[in-house]
Amino acid sequence: MTKVLLIVNPSSGGEKAAEYKKMAQESLQKMFTEVVTKETTGDGDATKFAKTAVQENMDAVFVMGGDGSVNETISGLAGAEQPPKFGFFPLGTVNDLARALEISLDPEQAIQEVVAYQPRPLDVGKINDSYFMNSVALGDISEAVNNVSVEEKTKLGSLAYFVAGAKSFIKNEPHEFQMVIDGQQEIFVGSTVMIGLTNSMGGFENLFPDAKVDDGKFHMIYLEDQNKLDMIRSAPQLLMGVTEDGAKLSYRTFTEAEISLTDHQQLPVNVDGDGGLKLPIHLKLLPAHLEVYCPVNDLS
Repeated sequence: MTKVLLIVNPSSGGEKAAEYKKMAQESLQKMFTEVVTKETTGDGDATKFAKTAVQENMDAVFVMGGDGSVNETISGLAGAEQPPKFGFFPLGTVNDLARALEISLDPEQAIQEVVAYQPRPLDVGKINDSYFMNSVALGDISEAVNNVSVEEKTKLGSLAYFVAGAKSFIKNEPHEFQMVIDGQQEIFVGSTVMIGLTNSMGGFENLFPDAKVDDGKFHMIYLEDQNKLDMIRSAPQLLMGVTEDGAKLSYRTFTEAEISLTDHQQLPVNVDGDGGLKLPIHLKLLPAHLEVYCPVNDLS
C-alpha cells in the first residue's frame, strides 16, 4: 500500500484551482493506493503538512502552487533522514523549478503527464536554518524583486522581475562583500550577488546554463560594478548566460559559503523569489537530498 499527500494552495491558479485539484487527485490515484489532500490557508502550512507526512512515513508529497508553495514543501521535507519523494504541479507566476525540470507550465498538461514521471535526485540548499530549491539574490536586485507587488506579478508575469531588476541597476549602490567560499576568503566591491541551484532564475532560463538540479554545487555570479558603465559592460554576458569570469563579472561554483558585508551592515536577501532574510548568511549544499518526480526525458 502506498500513500501520497497532495498539498493544495487554493489561491494559486485563479478560479480553476478547484478543478485542478480534482484532476490532480485522479492522476495521483493511478500512482498511489491512497491520496490524502490538504489545503493551505496561510504561510507555513505547506511546511507543516510536509513535516507531518515525514512523521507518518508517507511515500510521496506533491504540492500544487507557485514557487513559494514549492519552497515551503521542500522546507518541510529537507533535513529528514528518509524523506518522502517529492512532486509538484506548477500554478505560479514564474515556476523556476518546473522550468529547470522541463515540467510543463500548463497545469492540465503537467497533471496529465505526471503518471509517466520518474524520480530524479534533487540538490537542496540550506541557508542559515532554512532551505531553498532554486536561487538566492543579494543586493539591489534582491531588494527590488522583494518589492514586486502581487498585481505586477499577475499583470506582467516573470517580466515583472526583469523590470524590477532593471530599475535596481539604475540605483547602482556598490557594497563591499566578504565571502568565505569553500574555506577561501574573498572580498569584492559590487552591487549584486546571484546564486543558483538550477539554470532558471526569475523565469530566465539561461542565467546559469551549466547548472543542473543534481550537479552537487551552487553556481554564483557577482557583479563587480561600481558605476553604471560597469553595469552596462556586464549586462550582455548576463543575458547570454554565465559560465566563466567576464568584464566586471565573476563566476564561481561551490558547496559551502559565508557571505557578509565588511561593515557588518544588513542587506536584503531574496530566497526562491521571497524576501525576509538579511545578511550575513551561511549557505550549505545538500547534494541529491530529495527525489523529485519529473519527465523521463529529463533524466540525463
